[in-house]
Amino acid sequence: MKKMDPQNLICDSCCENNRFFLPRIKAVDICSIQPPPVVIPEGTIIPTINRYFYIVTEDIDLTNGVTLPANLFTDDNGNSVSEFKLFKPNGYVNLYINAVMQEGGAYKVTSDSLTLNPFNTTIFAGTPIIIESLGFQQM
Repeated sequence: MKKMDPQNLICDSCCENNRFFLPRIKAVDICSIQPPPVVIPEGTIIPTINRYFYIVTEDIDLTNGVTLPANLFTDDNGNSVSEFKLFKPNGYVNLYINAVMQEGGAYKVTSDSLTLNPFNTTIFAGTPIIIESLGFQQM
């Protein structure tokens, strides 16, 4: 019989094989567990979402980064915009390129532009770029 450690996690005779044993899981009757108290906030949080769309018209070389002005984008209704509505400090911005969310450190959005950091790639013509600005207000 193999010798186990006191918590039955590692087998002494098979450490050279890098084996790991999980402890047994004990079933619990969930009817005997009291649920946590329900906290009802004193206000309501209302989200506001603004989305901005741009379909790249010619290849964009990102070797040196690029800044795209807000006036290239349209809103959810297809209307041209002159600036992005940002919600600081109670909000955040997501960037999607070709439907893939981008890492927060890869770009910067200001009210008048989107700046993409230098990267060894190209965004090809026809690629959609979507900025999603979310804000939260307490009512």
